[in-house]
Amino acid sequence: MGDTSADDEYVEYVTARLPALHRLAYAFSGDSHRADDIVQQTITNLYMRWPKIRGVDHLDRYVRSMLVNAFIDERRLAWARVRLFAEPPEAVTPASDDADDRTVLRAALSRVPRRQRAVLVLRFMYDLPVAEVAEILGVSAGTVKSQTSHGLTALRRLLGERTVAALTKER
Repeated sequence: MGDTSADDEYVEYVTARLPALHRLAYAFSGDSHRADDIVQQTITNLYMRWPKIRGVDHLDRYVRSMLVNAFIDERRLAWARVRLFAEPPEAVTPASDDADDRTVLRAALSRVPRRQRAVLVLRFMYDLPVAEVAEILGVSAGTVKSQTSHGLTALRRLLGERTVAALTKER
């Protein structure tokens, strides 16, 4: 970039937002390593655009949109299909019933189409209104509503009606 103050602003912004960006990416992907890749792609793109966008209104919303798009576009990239492991990663042992519920929900979410998963995570895990989700995804409010409906239907099919009701009731 060349502008030291712009670089400092970028580093300060990213440092403050990195944990939240990683949580969002993890909510989408269900995998810490993939979440790291999605966040890295997002902050790299942000760095390239920083001089132009650092002063925009609702910068956090703009960056969240970048992250969502990086997640949705990730599957289109050939490298995203390559997984390099010397051996399978160790499974994390759930600590409680809540952890079991999260694991079950995360597994079911991973089987929902990416755009529906993005809508469900933004609407229900991040409690964003339909209009904001529509803006983040660059679609109409009606599309968000239909993707929400289709995503919930898919989750019900995958989890069974009782499991979805139990997970929803506890929250």
